[in-house]
Amino acid sequence: MTEKNNPEVKHRAWWVVPLRIVLILLFFAAALIGGAIAGYVVLGKQDIHDVLDWSTWRHVFDLVFAP
Repeated sequence: MTEKNNPEVKHRAWWVVPLRIVLILLFFAAALIGGAIAGYVVLGKQDIHDVLDWSTWRHVFDLVFAP
């Protein structure tokens, strides 16, 4: 029986799927920033303010993609 014909299946609100996508993206961003901070501050023993500095990430980019 399909979902359309099954009266037991509740109809999802239209906002559930976009909310899930936004929450997943927010959790992903939080995990990315948290991991960068943990790696840079705890493992690298650097200042926490340098993690979000543009010059730090430019230097990392230059190291990774150096010819």
